[in-house]
Amino acid sequence: MLNADETLALIERAKNGDNGAKETLLLNNDLLIKSIIRRFRNKGVEYEDLYQLGCMGFLKAIKNFDAKFGVVFSTYAVPMILGEVKRFLRDDGAIKVSRVIKSQAIKINRFIDAYSLKNGNSPTVETISEELGIDREDVVLALDSSKAPVSLSESVDDAKDGDKKAELIDKIASDEREDDLVDKILLKTMIEKLSPREKKIIIMRYYRDNTQSEIAEELGVSQVQVSRIENKIIQNMKRQI
Repeated sequence: MLNADETLALIERAKNGDNGAKETLLLNNDLLIKSIIRRFRNKGVEYEDLYQLGCMGFLKAIKNFDAKFGVVFSTYAVPMILGEVKRFLRDDGAIKVSRVIKSQAIKINRFIDAYSLKNGNSPTVETISEELGIDREDVVLALDSSKAPVSLSESVDDAKDGDKKAELIDKIASDEREDDLVDKILLKTMIEKLSPREKKIIIMRYYRDNTQSEIAEELGVSQVQVSRIENKIIQNMKRQI
């Protein structure tokens, strides 16, 4: 695990074109990147692609970081990584429909129009399947694909003249603020880097609300030792924030 001085030195080398320094920074922040992209799984983008996007955001953080910002590099990198993934999902993550499904959708919609005009009502999925020789599942898939999806980057009509129009993605409710998310990701990353014993102490102390004496009994050590380890962990964490 790199300390603050080592990280700053590697950042300077990376900015000067040292690919080895970039690789070292990426490897030492692998858990941070994975912690961030994990929340975007099941969004229609492969995990490996998400990881590459996370790495791109991390490299942008390296390029733009300045020690004069007065923040630890990881604190600066988190929103950069988040932004890179969110931009991709907003701008490039549209659902792509195959030509075969598009062709089936056109054929099905033409049949529906003709059937409705002739019979005065819409055909059932079974009727469409029988008449066109297409499996029922494929009929449903083709019909769904022909529905125009709403873009998350679509503007909403509540902006005043001269103001930047808000996008739909900005209107989706969330139970946590961006700052809270950043704090959670950083805390989780720091905990994952602790030794098994240190991790157990923090989990028992702050997540299970055990006392130091209860932890000491569980680990077979003295309460003084638990207190020293806990204080050491907290001080190390503070230096990373």
